[in-house]
Amino acid sequence: MQVRRNARLAELTTLGVGGPVDRLVEVTGAAELVAAVRDADAAGRPLLVLGGGSNLIGPDDGWPGDVIAVRSRGVERDGDRLVVQAGEPWDHLVAHTVEQQLAGMEAMSGIPGSTGATPVQNVGAYGQEVAQVIGVVRVWDRVTSTEQVLTPAECGFTYRDSRLKREPGRFVVLEVTFELEPGELSRPVGYAELARRLGVELGERAPLADVRAAVLELRRGKGMVWDPADPDSRSAGSFFTNPIVPATRAVEGCPSWPAGDGHVKLSAAWLVQHAGFGRGTRDGRVGTSSRHSLALTTEPGATADELLAFADKVVAGVQERFGVTLEREPTAITPSP
Repeated sequence: MQVRRNARLAELTTLGVGGPVDRLVEVTGAAELVAAVRDADAAGRPLLVLGGGSNLIGPDDGWPGDVIAVRSRGVERDGDRLVVQAGEPWDHLVAHTVEQQLAGMEAMSGIPGSTGATPVQNVGAYGQEVAQVIGVVRVWDRVTSTEQVLTPAECGFTYRDSRLKREPGRFVVLEVTFELEPGELSRPVGYAELARRLGVELGERAPLADVRAAVLELRRGKGMVWDPADPDSRSAGSFFTNPIVPATRAVEGCPSWPAGDGHVKLSAAWLVQHAGFGRGTRDGRVGTSSRHSLALTTEPGATADELLAFADKVVAGVQERFGVTLEREPTAITPSP
């Protein structure tokens, strides 16, 4: 493993904010990852495990301990099952499944970050989420100092959430096993915008390659495919999750979808836009993307404090206008006292 002392969190995250790191440790395999975690814990150094940095808001004061950058790679196929190392870039994996004619991830094309981060957030897009295809997650449990294999039930997946996220810092993902469906066609298309782009009805299937291409096109149109040359991709993707509320509290005019148990899921993008924070709304070096009101973007030199202050303004505006509370999707890191 390699150790650097001149890194900044801003260099390691897609939002480009965050101060200096005391020690940046880069690991290239699961064994190295466990060794680095055990070393930091034994020494009592604060620890942050980082994949692609696409869902993280780094503190301006930096990190006074170890940041472990997970660079492990590898995809092993066993029938319709893929065993994937935590550091494998997510979109590379999705492209691989399409090439191998394995369905279940195609609508999650273009999402930045690493595979190991996906079960933490229960990443999803365009009608799919990883909880639908995860078989098991192999982790290092820092509380018990043991390796464990967690089933989906033990991961406690809910909408953009999991036990791994609810117990921050405890579990370090080493590898993820996915169970996919062989064939040339996608899983049933479950998102209206994607179905329209593909020219199919909701619930129908489409060629895997067509679904991937359509999703990438939709995401690029919203500035949500990571590109260092595109200022609108200097973001964490969707900054707020779509709020789930009782159906009796649905907002007139706001797109919504059934969420079970008498609840509906509201469009956070619509709420943000209609609360006065439409595309291209800026406050100094931060603001909404020029192509999608749900993505908050930063300019070079922006700080985490500026970004979070703007996000708070958006939350307050939506609450005041519609009585709905938005929740952040990216994690704002705070070093332990």
